[in-house]
Amino acid sequence: MSSMKISVITVFLKKYRYSILSGVLLLLCFPGFNLSFIAWFALVPFLFSILTSNNRIFALKSGLLTGTILFFGTQYWIYHSINHFGNIPFVSSISIVLLLSLYQGFYIALFGFLTQIYYGKHRSKALLLTPFLWSGLEYIKSFLFTGFPWTLLGHSQFTFLHIIQIVDITGVYGISFLILFSNTVITEVLLYFSYLWGREKCSALEIKTIKGHVIILFIIFFVVLTYGGIRLNSCSQSGDRIKISIIQGNIEQNRKWNKQYKEEVVEIYKSLTMEALKEGPRLVVWPETSLPFFFGTEKDYTGDLRDFQKKTDSYLLFGTVLIKESPDRRALVTNSSILLSSNGKTVYNYDKIHLVPFGEYVPFRKLFFFINKIVESIGDFAPGTNTSPADTKIGKFAVPVCYEIIFPRLVGSFYKNGGDFMVNITNDAWFGKTNGPHQHFIISIFRAIENRKPLIRAANTGISGFVDTKGRIIANTGLFERKVLTCEIVKNNEITIYTSYGDVFAQICNILNVFFLFYLFLTRRKENYRK
Repeated sequence: MSSMKISVITVFLKKYRYSILSGVLLLLCFPGFNLSFIAWFALVPFLFSILTSNNRIFALKSGLLTGTILFFGTQYWIYHSINHFGNIPFVSSISIVLLLSLYQGFYIALFGFLTQIYYGKHRSKALLLTPFLWSGLEYIKSFLFTGFPWTLLGHSQFTFLHIIQIVDITGVYGISFLILFSNTVITEVLLYFSYLWGREKCSALEIKTIKGHVIILFIIFFVVLTYGGIRLNSCSQSGDRIKISIIQGNIEQNRKWNKQYKEEVVEIYKSLTMEALKEGPRLVVWPETSLPFFFGTEKDYTGDLRDFQKKTDSYLLFGTVLIKESPDRRALVTNSSILLSSNGKTVYNYDKIHLVPFGEYVPFRKLFFFINKIVESIGDFAPGTNTSPADTKIGKFAVPVCYEIIFPRLVGSFYKNGGDFMVNITNDAWFGKTNGPHQHFIISIFRAIENRKPLIRAANTGISGFVDTKGRIIANTGLFERKVLTCEIVKNNEITIYTSYGDVFAQICNILNVFFLFYLFLTRRKENYRK
């Protein structure tokens, strides 16, 4: 490497060292490192650098760099399914993930850009607005262009149970808000000391404002921790205990649909189910697309499974691919879950609503006409439309499939009229032995707290487990192990504020963001008019 290239790299690293540091600190907060506490000050270097630069383009680039490091560092595992199962070369796979990370990094770039503008116009108030800005942008990221609410800042706090109890009111965006508030207050204090060291004089009003923000932060922390303590020490609402078994088949992705292994896969699930039935569960759960055949279409295999179920004394829930006929007699393929009663009859069917882009369908097909689905299948899956939960003798429950569990409002919509527990079936074999399955599991914990529903999660290769209504992991499996997991859960029919009203907190954040941007626009127009 030439000395000129080394010099350019050195200058770049020196200029953006604080942004790089914040990006690295942020990714350390998530599974793989689990240093959750770092989140409370991880953004301080980034904030300090953009607020002392007085350069909006620098703030934009810094935010993009911090965001790209965070999202690429936590979502690198996406390359695994693209590379191993999509037959796309390693370099191309990594490039796709990098592009996705750059897109997500744009939200932090916009955050940095607007924060710099806020600070330049209203220094004494600006940093109080940044938590609203961050939470509002996270919310937009969760639904724009089909949405991808992965690696939200609030997810990093899954182990701090006292703090995350407020998500049954604010959703996960409330945790992100609190983390940003902590980072901005620490930044304010550092800026104050930098003034004392001679950068520029700090006015009496600014000193008073900083002290006020510190006090507000402590008050909010006190309220949040008090609420968390009350919720953690309270008993769950009236609900019977019910024993449920999870079957983690641990079937390799490249064997599942191989005709040679079809009967072997079915026998694995049957034998594990017979083992589970010794403990007397009322419900046995198999993972997403656990059947290596088309249930209902392949009559012999379907009949055999129904006959097997008649020998049990429990419900059986499993994931399968269904072939249905549309009103215009076209064949439709759905990623579905089926519930069989103890007499082998189908008593519930749910078709996955939020499909995986480029995995189960191609979004904006007219725009991306040149792209085929990364994962080969029969064709585009058809999305479901029914959000009615299963209503059975053992309780009322919904079955979000796979990555549907990362969408808070979709999951909440199942429980508008009540419910007792939630079941998430998934197949994380696509992610291999990466951090992907761990991240997927911890995200699901927030759905349990938001709706105060015990969570039963069945994953083909892991992580399967049980989570109570307070976000505590009762039991879980490891990755890539064949296992039966049986636990008792306590049903809970509570309807939370979040379930009833959804992301009102995040929406209020964005209303305030729009109002302040409009205010800045009017202020600038007045300034230009005076000139």
